Amino acid sequence: MPSTADGSGEAWFDLGETRDGALGERMVAVARSLWRPQALKSLAEGAEILVARNLEMLVLAWRVKRRRQRLVYECLDIHRLMLGRGLKLRLLRWLERRLIARADLVVVSSPAFAREYFARRQQRVDRVLLVENKVPFPTLAARVRPVPEPAEPIRIGWFGMLRCRRTLEELKAIAREGQGAIEVVIAGIPSPAEFPHFAAEVSGAPRLTYRGPYTAADLAQLYAGVDYVWAIDYFEEGLNSDWLLPNRLYEGVAHGVVPIALRRVETGRWLARHGVGLLLDDAARELMPKLAGMSAQERAAMIEAVRALPAQAVLQTDEERRDIVAAMTGAARARTRRE
Repeated sequence: MPSTADGSGEAWFDLGETRDGALGERMVAVARSLWRPQALKSLAEGAEILVARNLEMLVLAWRVKRRRQRLVYECLDIHRLMLGRGLKLRLLRWLERRLIARADLVVVSSPAFAREYFARRQQRVDRVLLVENKVPFPTLAARVRPVPEPAEPIRIGWFGMLRCRRTLEELKAIAREGQGAIEVVIAGIPSPAEFPHFAAEVSGAPRLTYRGPYTAADLAQLYAGVDYVWAIDYFEEGLNSDWLLPNRLYEGVAHGVVPIALRRVETGRWLARHGVGLLLDDAARELMPKLAGMSAQERAAMIEAVRALPAQAVLQTDEERRDIVAAMTGAARARTRRE
């Protein structure tokens, strides 16, 4: 039977423990449950909708799904293994393609996932719903406060899931070369696979501070302490990193902070479309001169532009939530949003 060992009264089923980024391990853990699915079937018996997060969960949801239940595939990242060329990786994509053909809805967090992966590689062009990583709570206080007088040091924040080593190295170099004019504030959870000793790596870096993990309640304080938010990711450059729209993009704008992004990726296109942000072609080469050459008036204008954005650009509205529920339940046809 499903376990309720956490005391919450909510039923859950333990699939085992895997390591960060280990898709193969996750698939093996799921495979063990495929042969004895009765407990999971009992767990899902009363559900009208099964939501599967990523491929291994889609396999499991398909295994336990009843005829009357709707199947929703939520894909918020495209794992690099799904983009490889080897035989095993092509078989994985074939499996996913077969399963999503049976899904009632595919949910993505970026239009580039729908365009570059599902449409071009998996031939899924309809019943794809865009649900951006918008801030789910109405916290706009930072956007209505008076614009602060520009001052030094300029502070750049890198917040969230920390998995990009190139970002860390670039931020270290920027803080070091700024000679006191630029500081970097880091907060979040580092990937053990990429940074097994993250705290030790950053402890000796000049003008760089790591504040550890945080919760949603800490966001306002974190963003109040920085001038720019780093919205660049090189972790899977040319693939997933070019396509995603990260949480820090929406959080930064919601808190009145200017995002820094690459012009050529989806994040840069989002910012260009909304007329905000500091857009670069080569962050390592361009950021320092850009910041050094920016007048107080130009910095203030960038903040004003961020704060002038309509709230619905970064906050999830009640109407959006109703549309999401309608699409997932089948009460309304999901709209495919493509550029």
